[in-house]
Amino acid sequence: MVQQITRGIKISVDTTFEGTFYKNHKIHFAFGYRITIENQSKDSVQLTSRFWEIRDALNNTEVVEGEGVIGKKPVLKPGESHSYNSGCLLSSPFGAMQGHYNMVNFTSTRRFKVTIPRFKLSAPFALN
Repeated sequence: MVQQITRGIKISVDTTFEGTFYKNHKIHFAFGYRITIENQSKDSVQLTSRFWEIRDALNNTEVVEGEGVIGKKPVLKPGESHSYNSGCLLSSPFGAMQGHYNMVNFTSTRRFKVTIPRFKLSAPFALN
């Protein structure tokens, strides 16, 4: 598990290898991840959008930006957490992801970024 705290918001990430499949005559490596966002601050916050950089071992980079996470814009009061599952496809059995969430603090109305720490994606069969 990878974890990081930014401005009182703790991000925890667990990853899984889901398998391989062929699509358009090309092999794809499927990875899943579970993210938990925990508000350890004294203020209520809301996640408004996300930004991801997804890299594979072939140095291909995909940037993903969008509203909320899996169709939600969770509001977290102090001490609350929100978890969700998602995934990605890579062209190689190794890769990594990192990014940030854009959030708003309801007390100060200020917007801020919460770092999603870099985490590795690796197929177990490809490890020594």
